[in-house]
Amino acid sequence: MAVDTESPPSAVGTDSPKAPQRRRSIPARIWRNYGVRRTINAIGVVFVVANVTFFLARAMPGDPVEVMAGRLSQGGMTWEQAYAIAQSSLAYDSGAPIWQQWWEYMSGLAMGDMGTSVLYPGDAVFDVIMRYLPWTLSSVGIGVSVAILLGLTLGMVMAYRRNTSVDHVLSVAASIFGAIPNYLIAMALVIGGSTYLGLFSFLEVRGTVSPGVEPGFTPEFLGDILFHAILPILTYVLSVVGSWMLVMKASTTEVLSDDYVMVARARGLRDRDISVSYVGRNAVLPLVSQIAIALGTLVGGAIFVEQVLAYKGVGGLLLESVNNRDYPVLQGLLLILTACVVAANLVSDLIYGLLDPRIRNSDVEAA
Repeated sequence: MAVDTESPPSAVGTDSPKAPQRRRSIPARIWRNYGVRRTINAIGVVFVVANVTFFLARAMPGDPVEVMAGRLSQGGMTWEQAYAIAQSSLAYDSGAPIWQQWWEYMSGLAMGDMGTSVLYPGDAVFDVIMRYLPWTLSSVGIGVSVAILLGLTLGMVMAYRRNTSVDHVLSVAASIFGAIPNYLIAMALVIGGSTYLGLFSFLEVRGTVSPGVEPGFTPEFLGDILFHAILPILTYVLSVVGSWMLVMKASTTEVLSDDYVMVARARGLRDRDISVSYVGRNAVLPLVSQIAIALGTLVGGAIFVEQVLAYKGVGGLLLESVNNRDYPVLQGLLLILTACVVAANLVSDLIYGLLDPRIRNSDVEAA
């Protein structure tokens, strides 16, 4: 009787068949993209803000017609006469239901049209805002950029010279300037520099351009707008530089205690190379998001500074639109200010994902 000595194949040491991986759909692969998800989230935030500002603007007492009629009636007109004149002067239909106003606003916004100003009939909201927004963006951009560069540099100096007299003096100065609101700094510059010290005449510095100066890309025009913007720029520098000095000092101090910095010193690298290639780059990395957000949020904070310094930016336009209930301009301004913050946050997220792939990879795995 023959015995079958052949044994069945053993599972030990053999590769078990792998289950075929399910291929993701195109929408799923698009959604897993880090930049696409961040962009969609930013658009969602802007959409929510657009709806909130629409209803908040109309929650204020009185509509544009009633506000203007109230002012006209103070001059001796009857309410009926004042109301009729206001209704014929303003581009606003007070009888339209709110759902119709919302639909017209959102449908126009989807096409890139923010509507027409109530106070300036026939003028598009975007055109009205663009008369003032460039002045705010230029002054804020220059001031914050100078403040951040100066704050990061002085913060590294404070970290390298910690517990010395230089560190103590700079820390006290940074704490003082960081605690004072920007509009109080603007008032101090005007009162101290113009009234007491007589360094400049506030009547000459106020505004954006001197009378008689022709707009154009000429040294005369550029120098004149810089002369008028010097007080806002100086205000932004003094109000922002203190916080960046303290933040950079803390970040640099933490990086200086890391092992790779000690290894670099043990290898005999120069302190200048270590401070730039090792310490500075890694200390700034956690602050990238804060830098971008600061540029966005200070556009909104410029409203109070511009009112104090009589600078022709979005501050005066926002106050005018609130007082006159110019809903389209008010909505457009708040939407643009919000979009600045959201866009700055989006850019910081994208840059941070490029600088540190771990952030991008962990976000993709969580999707």
